[in-house]
Amino acid sequence: MARTSGSLYITGNPVADRLLNTDGTALLIGMLLDQQVPMEWAFAGPNTLKTRLDHLDPRRIAAMDVEEFVSVCCEKPAIHRFPASMGRRIHELCAAVVADYAGKTDRIWTDATDGAALYARLRALPGYGDEKAKIFIALLGKRQAVQPLGWREAAGKFGDTVARSVADIDSPESLGAVREWKKAQKAAKLDKQDRPA
Repeated sequence: MARTSGSLYITGNPVADRLLNTDGTALLIGMLLDQQVPMEWAFAGPNTLKTRLDHLDPRRIAAMDVEEFVSVCCEKPAIHRFPASMGRRIHELCAAVVADYAGKTDRIWTDATDGAALYARLRALPGYGDEKAKIFIALLGKRQAVQPLGWREAAGKFGDTVARSVADIDSPESLGAVREWKKAQKAAKLDKQDRPA
């Protein structure tokens, strides 16, 4: 699942960031984990899992007993604030990648005909709601140079030039800018897409 290295800077750990930038499964899992915990923690999760399992092969993860995989996710330090529920969701995600893409995660986007098709594929995955799918499309387009026709439209507000999400982070400075933007949005009671909360 390796591909040309992307430009995402997020975890503060060069090894973890390199994994995200070169492994589609790691990136997909990191985005899945990005809720109710700091971004750095969420996106460090794939590297933690790879260290414990010695791989991030969706086929091998899907073939594992669910509770056995959950126990790996719950080891200290846990991969998430809610490691059991997120572990089950990762297992479901890997099973979907196996069932729909023969275990080749990158096919989710490399085989997508356009941005709308990519959005539909992401929305069909466990744990990928509307906003998460849009952010992931922006992440692929801005940090991974995966830019199918209409990707910015499919990403919605996250496809613009405002530093509002993980898709906009490629340095410590841009990480700080995104944090400040989110802080200002929260203070103004606005969400990440500029709509009233």
